[in-house]
This record gives sequence, C-alpha cells and structure tokens, in this order.
Amino acid sequence: MTRYFCRPYQQKDFPRICDIHDAARLDELRLSNLQEAFIPLRIAAAREGLFEYQLLVAEMNGRVDGFVAFSASELTWLYVDPDCYRTGIGSLLTQAVVDRSGPEISLEVISGNEPALAFYRSVGFEHVHTASGAMPGNEAFRVTAHVMSYNKTKNRA
Repeated sequence: MTRYFCRPYQQKDFPRICDIHDAARLDELRLSNLQEAFIPLRIAAAREGLFEYQLLVAEMNGRVDGFVAFSASELTWLYVDPDCYRTGIGSLLTQAVVDRSGPEISLEVISGNEPALAFYRSVGFEHVHTASGAMPGNEAFRVTAHVMSYNKTKNRA
C-alpha cells in the first residue's frame, strides 16, 4: 500500500497548494459564516507572509494533497484537499511540525470550525484561551479564534 510522505515545499507546488487552500479555506470559512472574507492563496500568500515560514507538503504517487506552514513555535497554515479529508494527511503534517519545532507549538482555530478543534485535540493540542480581533490578511473582518498549544514535554511524558 502506498502512503503519503512529507517533503519540503518546492516552487512547482504552488498551483496545487493554491487549489488545496482555496477549496479547504472556503470550507473553513463556511463553518464560521465568514465566506465573504475569502481571499485566494495567490493573494493571501503575500498578505499573510506564507513564505516566511517553513513549508512541507504531503505527497503520494506524485500528487500533493496537503500542506503545512510553521515556525519553531507556531503552526500557521494546515490545509488538506477536501477530497482527502480524514485520510491521515492532517495527522502526518502535524506530526512533521511537532518533530521539527520547538518545545511548545501554538495555533489558532477560527470559532465555528468544530472539525478543526476536534482534530487538534485528537493530536494533543489543548485550548489555551479565546481571542478576538481583525482577520489576518483581511482586516475588514473581525474573528474570534481559539488559541491552542502543544507541549512536547507534556505530550511525550
């Protein structure tokens, strides 16, 4: 059985991660009733500094079906092709971030995105607090987000 593997992002992946982001981001925003805030990745990448982070993609048989962007302390983007939800890609990418990051990793989940909250809890993230403010990249919209954290020491003990 062929499995997904993670590899570093390559510039040739950009059209595919745009497709993945745009479809999955619309799902995310629908759950929060924020569809009007949608910005395609070809614009959002520059506005939100996507390439300031480390990027990995999940690939199988030459096809990229998910990607993640992160720093030593923050998971900032994680998107999976909607046709591949619940196949383990999100877990694979999240584990890759945990393996490559510092001792504690944070992330934010927009309120209303219950599937994402459940997923992150299932892989060891805990809710820290809730924050409200302008949506990064589209500041005309206000959002509430759940700040979550993963502590390597606590989760490996």
